[in-house]
Amino acid sequence: MSREALIVATLAIGLLVDRLTDIPGQAALSAAVWAVLFYVVRGVPTGERRALMACLVIATAGETLLSLGWGLYTYRLRNIPMFVPPGHALLLLLGLSLARVMPQRLAYAILGCATLYSLAAAVLGVDTLGAALFLILAASAIGLPKQRALYASTLALSLLLELYGTWLGNWNWAHDVPGTGLVTTNPPGVAGAFYCALDAMVAAVSMLAARRVV
Repeated sequence: MSREALIVATLAIGLLVDRLTDIPGQAALSAAVWAVLFYVVRGVPTGERRALMACLVIATAGETLLSLGWGLYTYRLRNIPMFVPPGHALLLLLGLSLARVMPQRLAYAILGCATLYSLAAAVLGVDTLGAALFLILAASAIGLPKQRALYASTLALSLLLELYGTWLGNWNWAHDVPGTGLVTTNPPGVAGAFYCALDAMVAAVSMLAARRVV
């Protein structure tokens, strides 16, 4: 089985198993996901390994802020499952693999569709959080333009993950965005903007770390 197939199977089966279990079962599932991450990390270059470590730290902080702190979305057991941080790292690895083979035209088409959707959804009042998500996406794309293929792959992969996870009921997004007067859907159509921001922060941290090593 290829690394990409293993990651897809881990995410798909892991979310399904999580939906059927409780805290002890979730802990066992988390251990399995961490084991998969450690297994696939063995074959990645040092630079990517550094990025994955940064991803784990930043994703954990982001989940704590957005879910437990802000209440933007809530996991089924009202916690942050321990498989979520390594899940973010696995999704990043998958996004990097897809970005390497994605044609530039397709990347720009995905980014363009995400932009149009987020603005249209905000104007129509279906997802007024979409305007803020557009700003996050734009800042990521402008700040680190060389990562645009990764952002495009991340948007596509995260949308599939979000649709699957919310369909199963692993987590749910709040319709009324706490403290803002904005509304969103479950999941937001451009929830991937948060993932792109994660990618941008990981890339920035990795570049800084690489410069220090040099």
